[in-house]
Amino acid sequence: TNCITVIVLTFQTNILTELKNWKLNLIQHHKLQMRQEKEKHATHVKQLQNELENLKELLHTYEISISRKDEVVITNLTQALEKQKERVELMRKFTLWRIQHIKTKQEEYANSIADRHFRIALMKKVWAAWRSASEVKWKDKVARACQLRAEDVCVQLTNDYEAKIAELTATLEQRKAEILRLHSERDQYEDTMKKAFMRGVCALNLEAMTMFQSK
Repeated sequence: TNCITVIVLTFQTNILTELKNWKLNLIQHHKLQMRQEKEKHATHVKQLQNELENLKELLHTYEISISRKDEVVITNLTQALEKQKERVELMRKFTLWRIQHIKTKQEEYANSIADRHFRIALMKKVWAAWRSASEVKWKDKVARACQLRAEDVCVQLTNDYEAKIAELTATLEQRKAEILRLHSERDQYEDTMKKAFMRGVCALNLEAMTMFQSK
């Protein structure tokens, strides 16, 4: 027991020492990474400062160039504004013409819609008058046709259902015969298995008796 206790304590001490060493290595590795990151950051900041100085010089150059080009730019802008005014005036005239053209088209379309509506209303009145005159005859014809059609449909449905019932009855008889055959095969299989099992048991018993007698 004392030996086991010493082994356990030694094992625990080794584990704690290993964990302590691992912790120290991890801290050293982290410090190394932090130092490398700081160096990278300082290098990056220095690069950014250099780029900023370069951009300041470029901006100063641009300011000088822009101050020299102000007069040319103002002249170009004035000419562009004049052209834009002319273009806006042309667009205003074209828009007025387009609005007038659309109004004319709308009036023509409204007149055509009114004429078509009048013709449709007139046709509806003629249709109502003709329908009221022929509605009685039409109802009688439709009733007779519907009755004949219903009788034909009923006869057809009756024949279809009788044929379907006969077909299902035949299928049911086939399924019953198949079930009886399967039951018979199962009984024969069970009987064969019982006989084979009994033969096996008898053979084992005879072999055991032979062994005991020989001993």
